[in-house]
Amino acid sequence: MSRPHWRRAHAGDLTAISAIAARIHPDLPERPEVLSEKMRLYPDGCCVLAAGNEIAGYGLAHPWMQQRIPQLDGFLDQLPDAADCLYVHDVAVLPDFRGGVARAYVAEIEELARSSGIATLALVSVYGTRPLWQRLGFEPATPDAALRAKLAAYGAGATYMLRELTQ
Repeated sequence: MSRPHWRRAHAGDLTAISAIAARIHPDLPERPEVLSEKMRLYPDGCCVLAAGNEIAGYGLAHPWMQQRIPQLDGFLDQLPDAADCLYVHDVAVLPDFRGGVARAYVAEIEELARSSGIATLALVSVYGTRPLWQRLGFEPATPDAALRAKLAAYGAGATYMLRELTQ
């Protein structure tokens, strides 16, 4: 079997993406239509981890604004014209395929951000993944009151994190 690799997500991958999301994030459910919208609005940031004929994970990212996070299970409607970060909405990988693959996805997203003139990556760490994201160069950012209120929906311990891209 070939090594798992990231490739651009296609509409036909939505069923697998939704199944992985439900398995990895049982307490943070999102409708397939919400995930599909991200893929439609910013296909360059949406990838799947292909392992042979299987999908073993996915990563969804899109341009956004710092200190703002999309509502969980909410539609974006459109991307901001003056985006100042590339927001990593989710990276979910099945347990048997973990080990370095998140780093590879982040490297791809970093290149995408640079080529788009964006100098910051942003995300919300959930389920105690903060150490993983810190190893990948993300640092906790102090949220303002509005962001703290939105973070509550992401569960206890949710942490807003940023990574400045060096030139």
